[in-house]
Amino acid sequence: MTQPSVAKFGLGQIVRHRDAAFRGVVIDIDPSYAGDPAETGEVASDQPFYQVLAIGPDGGFIAYAAEAALEHDPELSALTREAEKRWFTIDFEGRHAPLAHAIH
Repeated sequence: MTQPSVAKFGLGQIVRHRDAAFRGVVIDIDPSYAGDPAETGEVASDQPFYQVLAIGPDGGFIAYAAEAALEHDPELSALTREAEKRWFTIDFEGRHAPLAHAIH
């Protein structure tokens, strides 16, 4: 039986991809790979996977990355209040959810 994973990164946290060299903000989290596990190749599909709004020279794009491929970005630790309001619903306790999802 597989142990449930606890996500290392939270919504709104800034991360950096170790190999692809992009940085961005976590906008959604899946407890494991959302597709066919065979599609991940050598990457373990039973770890958290993150949708990251990546920041690139030509604007933003959405990346889907395994937790093992991400790390805390030491250069940027938090979103600005303006960016938070643009991408997230924030409840009175400070929890974040993508605008398209309700906070439970």
